[in-house]
Amino acid sequence: MDLRAELLKSIWYAFTALDVEKSGKVSKSQLKVLSHNLYTVLCIPHDPVALEEHFRDDDDGPVSSQGYMPYLNKYILDKVEEGAFVKEDFDELCWTLTAKKNYKPDRNGNSVISHQDAFKLWCLFNFLSEDKYPLVMVPDEVEYLLKKICTAMNVELNSCELDDYLSQEPQGQGGLTVWQFLDMVNSGRFLRGIEQEAISMAVEEVYQEVIEDGYLWKKGQLRRNWSERWFMLKPSALSYYMSEERKEKKGSIVLDKHCCVEVLPDRDGKRCMFCVKTSNRTYEMSASDTRQRQEWTLAIQTAIRLQAEGKKSLHKDLKQKRREQREQREQRKAAKEEETQRLKQLQEEKERKLQELELLKEAQRQAEILLQEEEQRRRQQHEEMQRTLEIQLREAEQARASMQAEMVLKEAEAERQRKRILELEDMQERLQEALQQEVKARQDEEAVRYAQARLLAEEEEKLKQLMKLKEEQEEYIIKTQREKQVLKQEMENKNKCLEEAQKQLEEVRVNRQRVDQDVMAAQRKLRQASTNVKHWNVQMNRLMHPIGPGDKRTNVSGGIFAGYQPLLSRRDSSLK
Repeated sequence: MDLRAELLKSIWYAFTALDVEKSGKVSKSQLKVLSHNLYTVLCIPHDPVALEEHFRDDDDGPVSSQGYMPYLNKYILDKVEEGAFVKEDFDELCWTLTAKKNYKPDRNGNSVISHQDAFKLWCLFNFLSEDKYPLVMVPDEVEYLLKKICTAMNVELNSCELDDYLSQEPQGQGGLTVWQFLDMVNSGRFLRGIEQEAISMAVEEVYQEVIEDGYLWKKGQLRRNWSERWFMLKPSALSYYMSEERKEKKGSIVLDKHCCVEVLPDRDGKRCMFCVKTSNRTYEMSASDTRQRQEWTLAIQTAIRLQAEGKKSLHKDLKQKRREQREQREQRKAAKEEETQRLKQLQEEKERKLQELELLKEAQRQAEILLQEEEQRRRQQHEEMQRTLEIQLREAEQARASMQAEMVLKEAEAERQRKRILELEDMQERLQEALQQEVKARQDEEAVRYAQARLLAEEEEKLKQLMKLKEEQEEYIIKTQREKQVLKQEMENKNKCLEEAQKQLEEVRVNRQRVDQDVMAAQRKLRQASTNVKHWNVQMNRLMHPIGPGDKRTNVSGGIFAGYQPLLSRRDSSLK
């Protein structure tokens, strides 16, 4: 978590505290005061022109958090320098604004923690909360913080009771807000029987451990005297100040991978000594007790390791690891659920396959029964077919004998058919001539129809002209009602033209009747030709009919020649 994200969390609480109506917007005058205070605590040069210009009084109304963010980023957060201000003063400003509205301790004075302890827990909550708004602390981080406090008091936390409490809260599974967390601590449910002073010391110890600062005795380089200094540890440097207000910085020890920490024996009246060796100098320091020395040496060694690894803070690193562990647990849980679901699906698939196998076995038994029945039926059909073939073989032998007798008769019949074919060929030639005449008649009919269509088109054109003349006449009649005397002569001329058009129409009608008569005559010729063709076809089909074995040849030939006489007479009449 970088400095900007830490500052935004505290500013978010201050902004929401100013949102009295909970509409997500704050008045410009309140934001102006908030921005001015942020300038002060963050030790940023004031820019009154930009402040007045951005928050001038107009009719735009209150500003939302999204509307305030551009000014906050440009004029405040972009100008913040780490180490140039006291982080605790900045947190106290935001805490003061939000605690007035949201923090409600016991009015009877029975609160488990003091107001200052609540502020430190609020800072620890901001450090451990998720980077999502609204800010919440997940149950694992709640348990981690409470365990740290209980460990500092040598008390064991009841995790089951904490799980029960979180399960009873409506939003406990997703995380607790800072006010829910403070109410839980103030309820005394997890810190019952412990004095407020012990709780304050434990909170202070955890706060100092996470913030990584505290008092140490430091030996001077020139005067070699011992002075008490307030030390603040960062992965990149160990800074020391005159007091915990951190207003006057005395110096800084740059930490890198070449630095090391060593424990020194007691001397010069000082105990619990240790030193920090850099490439240029060795810094000797003294802690108040052995436990504090161990904590400081471990913290400085961890800071050197984090600096070599390019990380910012031990607790931030631990927080990130806990978050990764939570994500891994959730992934494993999701994978386990997915595996369970997959196994369930496999079990269902197995049961379904077993059912299908039973159905297949039953179908196989039915198929075997049907196969046996089919085999028996085929065997019966084969026996019947064999008997039928034997009968057919005997019949074929009889038919062969009869066919040989028939062959003699067929040869004689073939001779007669050859003669008949010659006669039919002659008849075919005559039919070809009749067909050519019919084609010619059809061509004549097509020409007559074309002429008739042309006359009809001309008649239609004349009718259109006549209708047009009538329409013009009607228009002239309407237009010339008032000018009847003047246009009388013109009207007579139009009537003459109309009469001439009518005469032309009569002539067209006479021509149409004449063409209709020609068409009818051509149709009669076509019908006559069709009749002749049908007659020749009938005669040809009669000649094509085979002669039976019992027919007399003389009668057949006489019938053929007898049928030629009316056919020839009809042909002569049609040709005429």
